[in-house]
Parts: sequence; C-alpha cells; structure tokens
Amino acid sequence: MPYYIFRVKPFAQLEKLAEHGAFAQASAQAKFLRLAQQTGTVGKIKVIFADTELRAEDLLLQVREPGPSGDE
Repeated sequence: MPYYIFRVKPFAQLEKLAEHGAFAQASAQAKFLRLAQQTGTVGKIKVIFADTELRAEDLLLQVREPGPSGDE
C-alpha cells in the first residue's frame, strides 16, 4: 500500500502532493515540504497510508475523537 502526501486546507479541501511506496521517502518529502512552505500558507502537510487515494482522502476527512485525558 502506498503512502500519500496531502495538503489539508480549511473546509475539507485536499490537495494531493505526492505518492510513495515507502514511508522513509514519504516522510522525507513531507518534512521538506513543511520546511519549504512559506509563512502564511494555508493548510497542513499530512502523510497517510491507505489502499487507494480515495481511501486516503476518506481517512483524512474523518473526525477523530480526542484521547482520554489523564496525567500528561
């Protein structure tokens, strides 16, 4: 399964930036993109592992429940 790199913008806008077969490559490119991103650019760079691009988009748009609070 591939690793996808997306820019996640407000109002559930997704922009696919890249696709890689290995995590190391995807992680390195995502870190580079985050550093190269200009100040004030809207959106966050995210890496996601999924079967297909459609499934990756679905996972990115799901609302996640916060973990239990505790001794942090």
